[in-house]
Amino acid sequence: MSGAAHSSLMMLLLLLMLADSSSSTDECREPTCGPNQPTIQFPFQLVEESSQDQCVNPEFCLYCTQNKQTMLLLHTTSGPIQFPVLEIDYEFNSILISDPDNCFPEKFLKLKLYNSSFLSYKTYSYSSTIVFFNCSSVKKRYLRNRDSQDMIKCPIYISESFDSVLALDLATCIKIFEFNTSSIMAFDMTFDRLSLSWPKQTCTECKAKGLRCKWKNNGTKGETECVDCKSKRKTIQIPRSLIYTATGSILFGLFLIALFKICLYFKKKEEDQIRVDKFLEDYRAQKPARFSYADIKRITNGFKEKLGEGAHGTVFKGKLSTEILVAVKMLNGTQGEGKEFINEVGIMGKIHHINVVRLIGFCADGIHRALVYNLFANGSLQSFIFAPDNKDHFMGWEKLQQIGLGIAKGIEYLHQGCNHPIIHFDINPHNVLLDDSFTPKISDFGLAKLCSKNVSAVSMTAAKGTFGYMAPEVLSRNFGNVSLKSDIYSYGMLLLEMVGGRKNIDTSSAENFNVLYPEWIHNLLEGDVHIDIGNEVDFKIAKKLAIVGLWCIQWQPINRPSIKAVVQMLETSDDSQLIVPPNPFQSTTSMTTNEKSTLARRTFQMEIIQE
Repeated sequence: MSGAAHSSLMMLLLLLMLADSSSSTDECREPTCGPNQPTIQFPFQLVEESSQDQCVNPEFCLYCTQNKQTMLLLHTTSGPIQFPVLEIDYEFNSILISDPDNCFPEKFLKLKLYNSSFLSYKTYSYSSTIVFFNCSSVKKRYLRNRDSQDMIKCPIYISESFDSVLALDLATCIKIFEFNTSSIMAFDMTFDRLSLSWPKQTCTECKAKGLRCKWKNNGTKGETECVDCKSKRKTIQIPRSLIYTATGSILFGLFLIALFKICLYFKKKEEDQIRVDKFLEDYRAQKPARFSYADIKRITNGFKEKLGEGAHGTVFKGKLSTEILVAVKMLNGTQGEGKEFINEVGIMGKIHHINVVRLIGFCADGIHRALVYNLFANGSLQSFIFAPDNKDHFMGWEKLQQIGLGIAKGIEYLHQGCNHPIIHFDINPHNVLLDDSFTPKISDFGLAKLCSKNVSAVSMTAAKGTFGYMAPEVLSRNFGNVSLKSDIYSYGMLLLEMVGGRKNIDTSSAENFNVLYPEWIHNLLEGDVHIDIGNEVDFKIAKKLAIVGLWCIQWQPINRPSIKAVVQMLETSDDSQLIVPPNPFQSTTSMTTNEKSTLARRTFQMEIIQE
């Protein structure tokens, strides 16, 4: 197919060549790089930028940039430098070049013009001496005499020898160089422009014959030859049948080319999709990607489908590909939201664990702030907390145990697996997401805090978290210092909700805010309250979860287990080591010091963070 398309293109070119009844030699054309650019005539040549080593006379080779700017390459003591060409005057043999850095006086000192075909002066009727001053010590951006030269960026200043140093504001500058022009030459340079002249090439013989000069390809440097620029016309009679045949071939070839391009397009799209899929597979080992607000609008299809709305922002459904769905959390522009946004992105970019959500990317575009996570179709754990006697919705005790253990391992990673311990401060069922296999993922790190290793207390200026799950010491320092144990309390409340199948708290009014049933769980374990548990295995799981939850919600942080001990309790098969703790709401004022110490030691040989 590609061969046929190639043949069609060749036929088209042949027809165009035959249809053009006149042709002229290419040697006499005067090319230009683009609009408002000078034409290229002898002695200059226009070459490709990558083919400058093929120049017949390298000093007179010009090339075009991608932006259609004519450029001249000059050699300096520090290497070649490219200069844009502004004008070429073929009558007076001069070329005007500019310096993008606006500092020709400094670069002139490095130019190798003495052995060059170019001369850095132009013909005038008087002689002159040009003086170069170094004004870097002046520390002034502009001198009084030259407002347009930035003396900080370009501290080299030029003047003629008869100019007054005081009048030019050069008293504090240092003279570093003098340049003597000939008796009939005068210097012509500013800080941003330089005029170069070249010696007039001898073309008398060629002009006498009505010909033009060109550089001789195989000659020595500076050797020229003549070229005939007169148009050579020839007429070719094209048979009508040949035109019809060529036209048909061209149309057929164009059809094949279009078909080929369509196939290439779809192949390229497939390759692009493969690259996207590979990125999505590898993103876990990378930092979160940064999206623009336009990307977020495209991913969410213009914020078409809302998944939920909370105090901190609105969550929309989106997709990176046909198979990868994401949840995009658009944060509210409230005061302090910036801190939470920076906090969450900074912490989540360092986290890689199966039981912690992975931050795919974020948006920080103007006033827009967004976080992009994987979308978990099952939503949050809150949607699956039902009483055991609700057979239509209760997920089973083994599944609850797996979820509880997964959450504990996620917290263990935050507390002990990261370079610096992370306190989440907001462990609750709404912030635990479930994937398709009901693997729990801890989310929402807006309130999280990085701590130094071996920290025993964390400073806080205000309580933060969700009522009912906040540890007592977060609300009042009378219960101890805020530490990693604060997350243990929140986890314990979450675990008790899973066991009881109902909310732990009553928030119907601020005045009547109460934790509902740690005592109810105690009564359940003591046999005074009964819930529908199917068999002995399920009863052991329910009892284990309840005991672990009650240990975690002890009011004094020292009496709570570490998260490592929690994981050990959940994974143990020896129920004899699980001891029911005292009621955390029972007053401890009547307990002796020895009793409190014994209480701390009975927590399944737990690791304690000393307060």
